[in-house]
Amino acid sequence: MVALDSPLSTPLHHHSRSKSRCIKQKKTNYYWTELSAKSLSLQATNSSLIKTLFMPPHHSSVDPKQILTGNFAPVDEIPPTECPVVDGELPPSLNGVYIRNGPNPQHQPHGPYHQFEGDGMLHSLRISHGCATFCSRYVKTYKYSLEQKLGSPAFPNFLSGFYSFADIARCAAFIGRIVTGEIKPRKGFGSANTSLTFFANKIFALCESDLPYVIHLTPEGEMFAFRCSLVVPPFLTLFHFDVNGTKVSNLPIFSVQRPTFIHDFAITKRYTVFAETQLVMKPIKLVMARGTPLDFDPDKVPRIGVIPRYATSESEIRWFSVPGFNAMHIINAWGEDHDENVINLLATNGLSIEHFFHELETVHFSVEKVRIDMRDGSVSRATLSPTSLEFGRINLTYVGRKSRYAYFGVADQVPKMSGVVKLDLELGREVSSRFYEPGCFGGEPFFVARDVSVPDDQLDEDDGYLVSYVHDESTGESKFMVMDAKSPNLDVVAAVKLPQRVPYGFHGHFVREKDLTEN
Repeated sequence: MVALDSPLSTPLHHHSRSKSRCIKQKKTNYYWTELSAKSLSLQATNSSLIKTLFMPPHHSSVDPKQILTGNFAPVDEIPPTECPVVDGELPPSLNGVYIRNGPNPQHQPHGPYHQFEGDGMLHSLRISHGCATFCSRYVKTYKYSLEQKLGSPAFPNFLSGFYSFADIARCAAFIGRIVTGEIKPRKGFGSANTSLTFFANKIFALCESDLPYVIHLTPEGEMFAFRCSLVVPPFLTLFHFDVNGTKVSNLPIFSVQRPTFIHDFAITKRYTVFAETQLVMKPIKLVMARGTPLDFDPDKVPRIGVIPRYATSESEIRWFSVPGFNAMHIINAWGEDHDENVINLLATNGLSIEHFFHELETVHFSVEKVRIDMRDGSVSRATLSPTSLEFGRINLTYVGRKSRYAYFGVADQVPKMSGVVKLDLELGREVSSRFYEPGCFGGEPFFVARDVSVPDDQLDEDDGYLVSYVHDESTGESKFMVMDAKSPNLDVVAAVKLPQRVPYGFHGHFVREKDLTEN
């Protein structure tokens, strides 16, 4: 009250009526001020409450502000740029182009974002007679082109999931654009950010969320592929293409009775082999804003399906229960004899797979050799290394037949690999390894045969090179590393300094110069 009266110059006992009105007015102003302050405070509280209810804080695994940092942050496209060879010499066997795929969102995500998402970007290194040229380009998918035109994201990140009404509202807007014809889902909605293959003189960028899905090529030039449906059956469909790229058949597999995360498969001379894991898809979680539709089912028993390569009916499939076997990548499969009465499968098994989505860095990946006896239905397994290994590759000329060697990235924090390990499948153990310098991380080690002029059957299986992009987090620089796959320590043969960093990504492929010329 003193504060209200203090502006008056007249003593309190003078002009009592005027003073009374002044005090009353000041009281009214005070109460209005206090009420306004409380109202603003209430509005701030409501705003905070609305923000919490409608846009709750993202889990760290889907928070773009936390994920898109360091070498996970996107980079711009870069035109063909010459690169210096800073260590050793590039061998003649590497004349061609190495291309690696990976996520690289062109726009800052508006909602949840997982490191598996983002527009596909191809980082390629063209090698010719010891010289190297680097280039990074987006895969021009329908999704990428449309969002480039709009200048902002238009497709929800369904794998990340929905966590709030705001996420559902964005999905509703997306559906509205489909209804009005602004977005045409038949043109595709995937990001093509996962892997690559070379087929029918064409390079295909692959991703589960869009065609052409996952592919394996045979020595005869055929292509086998599969796709998964997340909503309606069949939840798994197998495809077969001839050497000209013409689709010969597609076979729906209705014995996969619910949407399942099937990421890879393998082929032998007679069979197609794939693994059904405990990771399932629950689209209802999107409708209820309960996060990612990818879920772990502890009651589900993983299975391996084996079906003839040229099967015409699903009745030809055989299922084998393999408890605890959640295959992420299947590196190879082969039969022990001509009739393939016994099939061997080499794959990485995700332990503690329930943490696959939100805490991927805690998942240990065990390399296992699985033996399936087609006669009596028995299944046995052997672990080949105590180290957590992922992104395995073999000499591709051994796809579908017995291979002795496989090469893996050391999976400290997928997709960051701290080194490379070579496994001898006959000895059942590690035989050589190379770890990168502290703070340096690579990716999938891709095998390239040493001498293309020598027939494959006259070369040792491991006579070649391992190539990968390696990033130095202390300097922010990336290099292309070439290692001798046959040497005891996977010796570095050459290193190329790249003009810009290459974000951590997934799978790659090497295409030889002669194949590029033919194309």
